[in-house]
Amino acid sequence: MSTVKATRPLGQPSRLRRRIKPVKIASFTALLITTFLMLLPLFFMVSTSLKSKREMLKFPPTFLPESWAWSNYADIFETLQFGTLYKNSLIIAGFSVFGTLLSSALVAYGFARYRGRGNSFWFILLLSTMMLPYPAIMIPQFVLFSQMQWIDTFLPLIVPAFFGSAYNIFLLRQFFSTLPEELFDAGRIDGCGELRMWRTIALPLSAPALATVAIFAFIYSWNDLLTPVLYLSSSDKFTLPVGMASLTSSRFRIPPWHLLMVASVLAMVPIVTLFAIAQKQFVEGIVLTGIK
Repeated sequence: MSTVKATRPLGQPSRLRRRIKPVKIASFTALLITTFLMLLPLFFMVSTSLKSKREMLKFPPTFLPESWAWSNYADIFETLQFGTLYKNSLIIAGFSVFGTLLSSALVAYGFARYRGRGNSFWFILLLSTMMLPYPAIMIPQFVLFSQMQWIDTFLPLIVPAFFGSAYNIFLLRQFFSTLPEELFDAGRIDGCGELRMWRTIALPLSAPALATVAIFAFIYSWNDLLTPVLYLSSSDKFTLPVGMASLTSSRFRIPPWHLLMVASVLAMVPIVTLFAIAQKQFVEGIVLTGIK
């Protein structure tokens, strides 16, 4: 029995290729436009940080600085005590990340590995706390920390991180649930206790999820403005967001937007560095835990 095959002249593109090609071009063009629009504010931020005060007020604004004012990056340290603000933010964010990882990983491990009575109820109750807005607990928390004489210290900004976060617990629980039960059975046979299995089996296998939680916790603490404003009153304990917000206060007749852009550029450095270091684990953690 003979078979008939469809043939086409050599060098002529197939019908499928002719259909796909315009779609690819349109998609690529849309991606280029989206990327340009996303990068435009970042470009203006860097550009404004290198403009002089006179050029900053010029209208219409210039796309590139007429004279590159690199001295703005030195002036921010004299105007704002930028080094002290940077150090305070790093201390608070570092301890907050450590506390969040420690507490959230412990609680998530318990919810993922053990099936006790009421397990689902307590987990749903924990998740329901995510719907509680912060202003609802702001005043009781302030009264509690006032009675503990923690006002104007870093403790109200650090200690809550050691009591877990519902969102991060949910994220880590999703990952711990995917770990094979056989690994923990082998650990029990070797005489490992529960805490040792958590430390030597669960945590080393959960680097992507832990990196994701660490980045989320760092960004939240690094950008937090409300909590430091509530609990800190001494200028030598202010954090970076508080110091940057002071540049728009009545202290300046005209807000120095060029210095504010300098502070914004420098404030991005730790976040970009952290993401660059943990990018692979972060993307893998987002995929494995199903967070979208």
